Amino acid sequence: MDRMEEEGEGTENKEEATGSSLTMEKVAIAKQFIENHYRSQMKNLQERRERRWVLERRLASSSVSEEEQVNLIKDLERKETEFMRLKRHKICADDFELLTIIGRGAFGEVRLCREKTSGNIYAMKKLKKSEMLSRGQVEHVRAERNLLAEVASHCIVKLYYSFQDAEYLYLVMEYLPGGDMMTLLIREDTLTENVARFYIAQSVLAIESIHKHNYIHRDIKPDNLLLDKNGHMKLSDFGLCKPLDCAKLSPLNENEPMCEESLRESMDIDGCFPDTKIGTRWKSPHEQLQHWQMNRRKLAFSTVGTPDYIAPEVLLKKGYGMECDWWSLGAIMYEMLVGYPPFYSDDPITTCKKIVHWRNHIKFPEDARLTPEAKDLICRLLCDVEHRLGTGGAAQIKAHPWFKNVIWDKLYEMEAAFKPEVNDELDTQNFLKFDELDPPTPARTGSGPSRKMSLAPKDLSFVGYTYKNFDAVKALYNDMKRSTSPKRPSIDSIFGDLDMDSRKPIREQPETQMVPSTDPMSP
Repeated sequence: MDRMEEEGEGTENKEEATGSSLTMEKVAIAKQFIENHYRSQMKNLQERRERRWVLERRLASSSVSEEEQVNLIKDLERKETEFMRLKRHKICADDFELLTIIGRGAFGEVRLCREKTSGNIYAMKKLKKSEMLSRGQVEHVRAERNLLAEVASHCIVKLYYSFQDAEYLYLVMEYLPGGDMMTLLIREDTLTENVARFYIAQSVLAIESIHKHNYIHRDIKPDNLLLDKNGHMKLSDFGLCKPLDCAKLSPLNENEPMCEESLRESMDIDGCFPDTKIGTRWKSPHEQLQHWQMNRRKLAFSTVGTPDYIAPEVLLKKGYGMECDWWSLGAIMYEMLVGYPPFYSDDPITTCKKIVHWRNHIKFPEDARLTPEAKDLICRLLCDVEHRLGTGGAAQIKAHPWFKNVIWDKLYEMEAAFKPEVNDELDTQNFLKFDELDPPTPARTGSGPSRKMSLAPKDLSFVGYTYKNFDAVKALYNDMKRSTSPKRPSIDSIFGDLDMDSRKPIREQPETQMVPSTDPMSP
């Protein structure tokens, strides 16, 4: 009897501890939410006053009549109110018509979609919350959302909305119909140095733009370099592309010799290449290229992932910084010019060991015919951290002789080195085809007050996820105004001059606040 009472008391204590832990977690999140909300409100109020002051100053120095000045100020106030209302509008999956699937991974899928209100075409990434939690990806998903919301750069994929429902997280981004660099490399085998130079230079700008905001990508690879309809490259997938699961690989030691047995290991993905002879090395670079091309897609979508572009310090878990992204760029440059990555093997364990012992495995095939400048740049990216170009900033890489004639500030204005075939805004020919697993039935549950009343434990990890981009709100505003025309002169030109950067974000209210808003349109 006493034993049963003790067990009962123990169970109650456990329940109390669990309840207490959950309560403390809710308290901490509520505290963060309230602090961010009021900090944002004060900042927004100050920005709204500044916009009014700037407009009044400009009008005072113009030839506009006093009556017209009053009307223009009233227009400004009306727009501020309208944007405040639109900013509070709750977005959910039912606001979009779901179209073709263009990507699928371990955590979810990417689908082409059309916004019902504006008719705009976007790419929607849908991620299952339970998968994010069970695989420890919460910080990664928050980091991607934060980076896309904060970094204003034409070199990275643009985020328009992020929101959630009871089961999923959603990222609604610009659709880039040109496909990815992996597809281009599979089609072309290798690129000329001029074409490679163009895309490596654009990659330098993209990586530099996120480094300036103190983010490390950690997963730079051809799959994450997307092309727009004109062939210009943008960086995507910040921390959510399936990383190599190092827990599934044996521990690595940079002082451990590469034994012959490990080189003979054969791990063709999914066992689809039974004719691979264990212990057989490639007889020529051409044979290695063929093997890489056969395995490439399967490696990208396997459960382990491809480690070919990961820096040695990341694999060794020695601690790493932004310079690991420059190593990845060096590996991509090698693949562009040679046809396969520098440390490619038919199994990821051997690839990792080659990367760790990189000094013994960087070789340039004679038939690749790389210029001395190209070889030098690759070697100065694929080296130890202390001597790696980019450790002191992107300027080190830009100054390399291989980029001698590159006009860096005109790269996104000039004609791209390659123009993909794109027939219309819904064209998906540059992406893989995916079968529908389930009919696309979007959940109607938005991120509004009804959800706040009963936050499940898994929801607590994603408080503050919702986001609206200025351009998205502006599109809604323009759509509402499309059928009406102002009877007096519009202030669009003046309003547009008040530092209205269309890349600046509009943060949602209470449920959405993670950091203070920086959007000039936030009232």
